[in-house]
Amino acid sequence: MASTISLDAGTLLALVLEGVTYGFSVLMFIGTIWALTYKQRMQDASRPIAVVAILLLILSTVHIVVNTIRAEDGLVKDRNTFPGGPVAFFADLTQQTVAIKNVLYVLQTLLADGVVIYRCYVVWQSVWVIILPSMLWCSVAVAGVGTTYSFAQIPNNSGSAYVNEQGQPVQWVTAFFASTIATNLLSSGLLAYRIWMIERSVSAGRAKKDTMMPIVRVLMDAAVLYSVVLLTALFCFVYSNDGEVVISDMLMPIISIAFYMVLIRIAINRKHHNHPSTIGMTSRMELGNLQQVRISQFTRDDGTAVYGTGNEDRPSTFAVKSRKGSPEL
Repeated sequence: MASTISLDAGTLLALVLEGVTYGFSVLMFIGTIWALTYKQRMQDASRPIAVVAILLLILSTVHIVVNTIRAEDGLVKDRNTFPGGPVAFFADLTQQTVAIKNVLYVLQTLLADGVVIYRCYVVWQSVWVIILPSMLWCSVAVAGVGTTYSFAQIPNNSGSAYVNEQGQPVQWVTAFFASTIATNLLSSGLLAYRIWMIERSVSAGRAKKDTMMPIVRVLMDAAVLYSVVLLTALFCFVYSNDGEVVISDMLMPIISIAFYMVLIRIAINRKHHNHPSTIGMTSRMELGNLQQVRISQFTRDDGTAVYGTGNEDRPSTFAVKSRKGSPEL
């Protein structure tokens, strides 16, 4: 498939669109921090989630700064001095800015996918469930390292980035995208399925219409958003279309947006139903004046899945704060 956009124009367009999506991610980051701290003391807020949210913002910020520097170098500083002009400049994948961008993207991907896998472990309370997602996560890490290294070894023999990438770089990039898509879809699917199972189990005896289905929907929305963008980037890359430059740069803030939208949805769900509702699935819901259903105990000591019901206050198998209402990882 012939490329419909030149590398210099694609880089400029990518920078503009990344700036737009980055702006949305900053707004959602502010919303996430507000959701974590609203009507709570700072020590009650979920610190691990706050740390992850801040790290995602930092990585996205550094990425757009590096991308801006690269665009300025190619379009302004080295426009008339680099052999072949701006197109050849952006086709040179051995530059330091390219390596930094690759490292940042790999770290962002590993961080976001790792959080989803950890959430799967929290709601399933079984190591066996996350074995395959963890193996896929390791393959993402290996493919990311291989991609970064192979790009640094590319000979700059052509004015086309895709010609320069032929060989091992193509294989590493394809493996990286494929592993990331598989990890995201599998982990998100397992997470949403578990929440749906719990919701179905307790909905029959529920006196008021409390539901966690909005969380399931937003989990799947986030997974579909991320996966569609990844598939588009992979499609453009395989068919040597320079649109991949635009999509790949937008992926950084999109990863952050997908992460933030889940947390904000959890906070809204908790506020509307006036009970803690978290990805850790620690929640307490009133069933009239007769009983309470507490979704916090998934495993007995023998590993059998259960749902604690009744008036007694059974101990949770998780180290969670059921009364604080702060979203946990």
